[in-house]
Amino acid sequence: MAKNTWFETVAEAQRRAKKRLPKSVYAALVAGSEKGLTVDDNIAAFSELGFAPHVAGLCGERDLSTTVMGQPISMPVMISPTGVQAVHPDGEVAVARAAAARGTAIGLSSFASKSIEEVASANPQTFFQMYWVGDRDTLIQRMERARAAGATGLIITLDWSFSNGRDWGSPSIPEKMDLKAMFQFAPEGITRPKWLWEFAKTGKVPDLTTPNLAAPGQQPPTFFGAYGQWMGTPLPTWEDVAWLREQWGGPFMLKGVMRVDDAKRAVDAGVSAISVSNHGGNNLDGTPAPIRALPAIAEAVGDQIEVVLDGGIRRGSDVVKALALGARAVMIGRAYLWGLSANGQAGVENVLDILRGGIDSAILGLGHKSIHDLSPNDLVIPEGFRRDLGVG
Repeated sequence: MAKNTWFETVAEAQRRAKKRLPKSVYAALVAGSEKGLTVDDNIAAFSELGFAPHVAGLCGERDLSTTVMGQPISMPVMISPTGVQAVHPDGEVAVARAAAARGTAIGLSSFASKSIEEVASANPQTFFQMYWVGDRDTLIQRMERARAAGATGLIITLDWSFSNGRDWGSPSIPEKMDLKAMFQFAPEGITRPKWLWEFAKTGKVPDLTTPNLAAPGQQPPTFFGAYGQWMGTPLPTWEDVAWLREQWGGPFMLKGVMRVDDAKRAVDAGVSAISVSNHGGNNLDGTPAPIRALPAIAEAVGDQIEVVLDGGIRRGSDVVKALALGARAVMIGRAYLWGLSANGQAGVENVLDILRGGIDSAILGLGHKSIHDLSPNDLVIPEGFRRDLGVG
């Protein structure tokens, strides 16, 4: 009898991913920085919030749909851009197909393992994410390539302070998968035969290059080669953000905002949306969870631009808590990577179905017809939960 590949929670997807992936690959997905305070708080903060449900007069049908950056989506959950994916040979293309099958958008990282052309072809609701890497001419070249491929929006990620070092140790990641690297990591691969077999069937090894950062006519740089270029690029100003937004001329999201004053500067720069995010805890450790910073930011600028939350989402109820505190939608990262690791495209679809079911259940219990009816009154918010950063 064939094994049932369905899983009922994101936590179970993570457990299966841990069993399936080589130790180094799994550790790279867990990530975090320094002591891990931020990556832990991203998840733990949601547990501090409760619900105030109703028991009668509930709505038999509920509307979970919304729009973000001009794109209609079937539920308020989108795919967050993440870097090179060695968890499954189909990588971001499988994720894009899963998102399309469930009626939602995908953010594609410029550090992704698959090209913008492949991903946009698999999902026409693709937002291309850029880091500030290279000079202005190089940035425009990448931006125009994304536009030509069909990207419907641009995301610029600036929340990176090059924090490194983990108290529990960082995984060993090779520059590229040459013979030396394959020999070095062979013991890990052999202990994970299902992961190894997935790649063996394609006749390829995990690709650690970044095709979306390739110069015209050139081979794509390795992840660490591109990372080095990123570190060597002068840091952008708010004027640079406004310039890039003007060059794009369409829906434009600034990712990584955690302070009210930065959110207001983003409005002044003309962005369409901001993502309240701390880079999944892979940044300045001690930064609070995005859900703690969200209320003050949404109150300050939510009537002027779209506010999205990214960080710590593991359940549909987490999504509803974020919406009740002012987010228009959320983006997920590790949650879909666990699904991809566990069961490829079907695993990502499984994760999205879990979140959809949890959102619908919470909306039902709170007595609403639509996600747009949510408010802080639906929550039990303990004293001291919020972190109103940059308000003074």
